[in-house]
Amino acid sequence: MKQIINETFDKERSLYHSYNLEVNNCTFKGDSDGESPLKESKNIKVLNSFFYLRYPFWHDINLTIENTHLYNTCRAPLWYSKDINVQNSFIESVKPFRECSNIVVLDSNIISEEPFWNCNKINIINSNIEGFYAFKDCKDISFEHSTFSGKYSFQYSKNIYINDVTLNTKDAFWHSKNVYVKDSIINGEYLGWYSTNLTLVNCVITGTQPFCYCNNLKLINCKLIDCDYAFEYSTVKANIIGNILSIKNPINGYINCDSVEDIIFDDFRRSKSFKINNKKY
Repeated sequence: MKQIINETFDKERSLYHSYNLEVNNCTFKGDSDGESPLKESKNIKVLNSFFYLRYPFWHDINLTIENTHLYNTCRAPLWYSKDINVQNSFIESVKPFRECSNIVVLDSNIISEEPFWNCNKINIINSNIEGFYAFKDCKDISFEHSTFSGKYSFQYSKNIYINDVTLNTKDAFWHSKNVYVKDSIINGEYLGWYSTNLTLVNCVITGTQPFCYCNNLKLINCKLIDCDYAFEYSTVKANIIGNILSIKNPINGYINCDSVEDIIFDDFRRSKSFKINNKKY
């Protein structure tokens, strides 16, 4: 593998179409303000480097990024690439990861607008992700021992496994399919609307109007804190620890909880019979 060490690049496509290359302690910045330095490259390892220029990793295959900083000016850094491994790095670029596949993010921070769109096979471990509209239209996601903050996450995504993650997010999992969340904390309003096959196990959920218009929703040993108007027009099987502020017009299934302050079945209900604590409504 060829090595490039301690250099600065600012020209357009400065390392375009590179193969079997290690870039170590290099900076991509300068007066020429060139774009796409490592576009259309294969078998690339980037270590201890700094990226300020736009579109560095497009159409790349087998890319490793370690101990590297992608700054805000490094817009849209990873598009149309596959087999990507990011470790101990900081990405603050706008719109990272578009139509990429087979992505591993380990021990890293991503603070960005609109990360991960139309990607598949994403594995995130021990990392912090922040950004609006994250994981839109993605599939096959594993997200463990991490934190996430930002509105409108996981919309239209499917086949998601989340374990030991704190999610601070509004409108999460809208129109999602096949989502399994365990041992996690979810803080946010309007959780899971229009989802199909959403399962939560041993989770703590806070926020108004969760789980409306859900199909085949399952909650196992979960806590709902300050949750009102929950389960409206949803099919649900739920075993809740503690109190629920209010339940409104669920369609089919059952809800077992320690207590519920208000049960609403009004003229707009769509079910003839629903069980709450084994009592039919």
